[in-house]
Amino acid sequence: MLSNANAFIINPHLRKLLYDPLTSFDPVCQLVSSPQVIVVGGGSMYRSLAEMLDAARARPGELTLASVGPASTQHIAFEMLKHLAGIDMIFVPFNGNGPAVNALLGKHVDSVLVNYSEVAEEQLQDGKFRALATTSRTRIDFLPQVPAIAEFGFKDFEAEVWFGAVVPAKTPAAAVAELADRLTAALDAPAVKPKLKSLGLYTVGKCGAAFAADLRRRFDEYGQAIRESNIRSE
Repeated sequence: MLSNANAFIINPHLRKLLYDPLTSFDPVCQLVSSPQVIVVGGGSMYRSLAEMLDAARARPGELTLASVGPASTQHIAFEMLKHLAGIDMIFVPFNGNGPAVNALLGKHVDSVLVNYSEVAEEQLQDGKFRALATTSRTRIDFLPQVPAIAEFGFKDFEAEVWFGAVVPAKTPAAAVAELADRLTAALDAPAVKPKLKSLGLYTVGKCGAAFAADLRRRFDEYGQAIRESNIRSE
């Protein structure tokens, strides 16, 4: 079994590999997802995502958004939003979301796009940060008051960090089904769910054909965004 994440279907668009993620493996399950949030500093003039997008349209090439990158899930999500919103903002890549958050704290960038877990709830509550939107398809339980990007007129926008499992292609179907059952049972274990929640992770448990369809859809979406934005890896 191979544990994988977004890079599994991003990297084939950036470099030549010895495998095809859609044909060399059989999907088992998407296990968990990590919600992403667009955050500004507590003293920022932007009270909503709409305000920040309007400012970006009024001042093209001036506003900045930081995240891990280049060619990360967050970078691709940002380029997708730029295309949909018709804005010109600057992506500032960092070697990790932690340094990106520090740049926001130091007021070196206007905003960040990071895992929810990296801007702790208490920091949002005490006003150190302000969450403008989540990149999930719908609002997340952790931040029910924060709208999803799709609510701003960008229908079906979604960009999450996810973790899943695949096996070599042509693995016997019975073995794949048994493995899926074991993995989903583990996700439902009472001792596991609280630990996942403390890490800011949602359980998904989407297996078989449903996971395969998601991989194909995301592979195509990421590929289009990478080509349109001319994204390159380092």
